[in-house]
Amino acid sequence: MAMPTTEEILEALKEIYDPEIPVNIVDLGLIYGLEVDEENKKVKITMTLTAPGCPLANYLVDLVRARVGRFDDVEDVEVELTYEPPWSMDRISEEGKKILRMYGYDI
Repeated sequence: MAMPTTEEILEALKEIYDPEIPVNIVDLGLIYGLEVDEENKKVKITMTLTAPGCPLANYLVDLVRARVGRFDDVEDVEVELTYEPPWSMDRISEEGKKILRMYGYDI
């Protein structure tokens, strides 16, 4: 087996949804960075939340760590939570905006 690609990891992270917004964390724009270190079998993810002080911050970080850790060759998953730059609605993908419009959001 081989380490997952960045694209495979992002696709897997689309299984995780923000608890308050009906959009996955990738299309919501919460993933700021993703590094795959094949030599050390490590994945590092830099992510944010829609608001600082979110009471579910640890829960989301744990979900990300667990989901990426399910790939066979990944031995270590580091998740760095950052608020710089602050998240804004501009980070939402076109697919995410389409979903939000279906739920009545004016975006």
